[in-house]
Parts: sequence; C-alpha cells; structure tokens
Amino acid sequence: MHFVVSLPNPSCKIMVFRPTMEEFKEFPRFVAYMESQGAHRAGLAKVIPPKEWKPRSTYDDIDDLVIPAPIQQVVTGQSGLFTQYNIQKKAQSVKEYRRLANSDNRKPLVGSPFSPLFSDKISSLLCTYLNIVSQVNSCFTLALQIQYNVL
Repeated sequence: MHFVVSLPNPSCKIMVFRPTMEEFKEFPRFVAYMESQGAHRAGLAKVIPPKEWKPRSTYDDIDDLVIPAPIQQVVTGQSGLFTQYNIQKKAQSVKEYRRLANSDNRKPLVGSPFSPLFSDKISSLLCTYLNIVSQVNSCFTLALQIQYNVL
C-alpha cells in the first residue's frame, strides 16, 4: 500500500499573513495557525500587523521577563566558506541580557562598520545609494528609506 501525504506549502515559500486585531492580540495562537498553513517550512514568515495596532513606546517594563534558552551563535570560516553553530545558554532575564549586550567587551571595535565613528559615513553612502536607486525603482527605495530611517 502506498500513501501520498500532501504537506501545506510544499514549495517552502515565505508566506505573508495579515491578521486581524483580534488574531494579533493572541499572537501565540496565530503562530500556531501560521504553522498549520505550512509557514514554518520556509523558516520564516512575514506578518503585517493590523493598521490599528500601535507598537509599544518603551521596553522599560520587560526587564523581569526571562529568556528561557538564549542562543549564542558562533561563526567561523573565511573565503566564502563558513560554519555556524549554536550554543544554548542558561536562562537569563532581559535585564541581564541588556547588561551583557551593552558591556564594553561586546561593543563594536573602533574602526568597524558598526562603530559610531562610521555612522555618518554609512548614512552618507546609503543616501547616495538610495538616490541612484530611486531613479530605477522608487518603491524599493522608499522601503529602504523607511527601514533605515533616512527619509
């Protein structure tokens, strides 16, 4: 006997979801729905929040939340060949994670593209790029301008 099983989203495409405000309020339940539609097969999904949803203005009230299994990603390699593996760490609070993330030994090195010294140069370069691209594809440019806050 031969059975054919049809899985949702067989092509593993990235799916887009537009939940209602009611669905968005119960996000874990909505994630279960997305998985039932096969969204997990692509590894990610795009969720467009309802128009009436407003993001929180501050994250000061989440310090006591616990990250149950933080992951440290380790990447090694060179010349286009890289290996990445995850190390699961012990549970920690958001407050502890924030303290570690902002510690001196975790800050970008001076001269790296992520250091404050280069922020003006990157903004200038990005603006130049966006001006060039805007002549080709204005929708793409607007999306980049919004994403990088250079409007």
